[in-house]
Amino acid sequence: MTDNDPKSLIKVALENGQHDHVEPLDLGLRVRELRKARSWTLEQAAGQAGLARSTLSKIENGQMSPTYDALKKLAVGLEISVPQLFTPPQKEKVNGRIAMVKSGQGVHQATTTYEHELLAETLSKKQMLPYRARVRARSIEEFDGWVRHDGEEFLYVLTGVIHLYTEFYEPIEMRRGDSAYYDSTMGHNVVSISDEDAMILWITSLV
Repeated sequence: MTDNDPKSLIKVALENGQHDHVEPLDLGLRVRELRKARSWTLEQAAGQAGLARSTLSKIENGQMSPTYDALKKLAVGLEISVPQLFTPPQKEKVNGRIAMVKSGQGVHQATTTYEHELLAETLSKKQMLPYRARVRARSIEEFDGWVRHDGEEFLYVLTGVIHLYTEFYEPIEMRRGDSAYYDSTMGHNVVSISDEDAMILWITSLV
């Protein structure tokens, strides 16, 4: 892997993420949550399951381990399957994440052919890696072979003119406002063909 390969950027993004930690299921808490989701009292739930109120109370408070027969009665009473008793509820998704980056204040990483500015670096567990890039390369010969990595990629030209080289297609000339979406396992490189370095927006999927 050379310093021109965005796999290094993807590796940084993935390493900055956090891995989910799976906690053991609290069966008593799970039963209580299922009961309360139905707005049932202990008496109502016990009656539905055919269990004594004291038995259900002990199960919910972790004071006794239910037999398989009791588990079946609970499942029938709650109108779910036995496996669902041991399936933790889906965590509420967070829909309010945001990361705003002022112009030029991203994380800069320069190579011989590109100058990358990583965006939204404060967010972990991203599904995409967005970054701006100044394209310094003027010739395909400046690259040490094709750049390729897992996932898909979206490219949008902000300023200047580029040639998008890909492994299986003829070079494509792209100008301001032009975009391309491609399979990034296919070899690809970008060079500037305008007098000034072209600026592009790249969005790479993190798979």
